[in-house]
Amino acid sequence: MKKNIKRKESLNKVIKQINTLLDKHKLVEDLVDKQDMPKQILIKNLVHKQNLSNLKKLLNDLHPADIADILESIPIDTRRIVWDLVKPDVDGDILVEVSDVVRQTLMSDMDSTELLAAAEQLDTDEIADIASDLPEEVLRDLLENLDIQNRKRLQSALSYPEGTVGALMDFDVLTIREDVSLEVVLNYLRKVQKLPDHTDKLFVVDRNSSIMGVLPLERIIVSQPETTVKNIMAMDAVLFKPEDMANEASNAFERYDLVTAPVVDAKNKLVGRLTVDAVMDHIREEAESEKLSMAGLREEEDMFSSIWKSVKNRWAWLAINLITAFIASRVIGVFEGSIEKVVALAALMPIVAGIGGNSGNQTTTMIVRALALGQVSFSNLRLLLYKEVSVAILNGVLWGSVLGFFAYLLYGNEKLGYVMTAAMILNLILSAIMGVIIPLLMNRFGKDPAVGSSVLITAMTDSGGFFIFLGLATLVLI
Repeated sequence: MKKNIKRKESLNKVIKQINTLLDKHKLVEDLVDKQDMPKQILIKNLVHKQNLSNLKKLLNDLHPADIADILESIPIDTRRIVWDLVKPDVDGDILVEVSDVVRQTLMSDMDSTELLAAAEQLDTDEIADIASDLPEEVLRDLLENLDIQNRKRLQSALSYPEGTVGALMDFDVLTIREDVSLEVVLNYLRKVQKLPDHTDKLFVVDRNSSIMGVLPLERIIVSQPETTVKNIMAMDAVLFKPEDMANEASNAFERYDLVTAPVVDAKNKLVGRLTVDAVMDHIREEAESEKLSMAGLREEEDMFSSIWKSVKNRWAWLAINLITAFIASRVIGVFEGSIEKVVALAALMPIVAGIGGNSGNQTTTMIVRALALGQVSFSNLRLLLYKEVSVAILNGVLWGSVLGFFAYLLYGNEKLGYVMTAAMILNLILSAIMGVIIPLLMNRFGKDPAVGSSVLITAMTDSGGFFIFLGLATLVLI
C-alpha cells in the first residue's frame, strides 16, 4: 500500500512538472510572438526545442506503465504533445497499458507505419489485446510480417471471444519431458537464460505436446540433480481450456493460489498458459466495468473526451431514470388529497422510499457478487428469498419502530407512527424481493446483472414505497 501511495505521489509530481514545462513553453512562445525582433523564428525554435527537450528527458526516465497513467490523467491536447515525445521503442508497451478509450485517441494520431512499428514490438498475446483497435490494413500487414508460428498464435488468440481464457492466455511457455533428470532441466534453464514472466513452474509434456503434469521450480531447487522429473512432478495440475470463461479461471486462481496454469485443447495438448498478471488485469477491468454499469454508464469514458461523447455515454440510463421518476410522481399524484389533509406525509414519505432503496441496493450487490462467483442460481431462489425477506422483516421492525416513534414525537399522532412502521416493513420486504429477482432475471436472459441494477431497484422501491406509505396512510388516517 505504501508503495502504491508513493507511486501516485510521484506520478502527480511528474504531471505537475509536465504541465509547468508546457505552460512555460506556451508563455515564452507567446512573448516571442509579440516581440518584433530579428531572427524571431530562430529564437522561437530554440525555445521550443529547449522546453520540449526537458520534457522528453523527463519521459525517458519513466516506465511505460507510468507514462500510460500520465497520458490518462492529462487533457487531450497536452496528451498529444506528450505522446509525440515518447520514445518510439516503447509505443507498443504504452498502447497495451492505457485504457481502451485513451488508446483510441493515441492511435488516431498515428499513421499506418507508426502503428505497425509499435505493434511489432509486442508479444503475440499483447498484439491480440490491441488488435480490435488496429486498422484492418495494419493488422493484415502485421500478420504477413510475423513468422508462421506467431501468425498461427495470433490468429488463434483472435478467434476466442472476449472474456474467455483463450483471449487472455500467452504463448511463452517452457516445456520439459518426464524422463529427464533435474540436472538436464537446470542446464536447459541456464541456456534459456531468461524465464518468461511469472514463471513458477515448468510444464511436463510428452512427444505429442500433451500435458502430463507440472514441475514447480521450488522442487527443482530442493531435489537432488539426479532425480528424474517423473518422480517429483505434480500430476494434479489445474488445467484450463481456451473456451473456459475468464471469470471462472479468476476464481480458480484465487482458490488455488495460482501464479501460472497450463491451457490445453480438447485433446489435452498444451496451447499456452494463463498467468496471474493477465487474471489480475481481467479482474480489474471487470470491476471497473461493473462500477460503470451499476451507475448506468454504457462504456468506459475518457475523462477528457468531448462533451458530446460524454452525453452519448450517459443519456440512456438517465432517460430510464426520467421515466421511473415520472412514474413515482404519478403515484404521489394519486394521493394528492391525502397529502393535503395530512401534510406530515410529504415530509415522511422520502424516508420510507430512501431506506428501501438503500436496502434493495445492498441485496442486489450481494446477489450480483454471488452470481459472479457462481454461488447462486434459480435453483436456490426460494432459500435466498426466505433469507433476504427475513432480514428485511427484522430490519423493518427495528428501524420502522424507531421511525414510527419519532414520527409520533414530532407530530403527536399515534396512528401516523403505526403507518410509518408498517410502511417501512412492507417496503423493505419489497426491496428484498426485487433485490434478489432483478439480478437473477437479467442473468437468466443473458444480460449483465450489474448493468443498471441500482437504477431499477431504486425505481421499484421509490414507486412502491410511495404507494405503500401513502396507501396505508389513506386507509388509516383519512
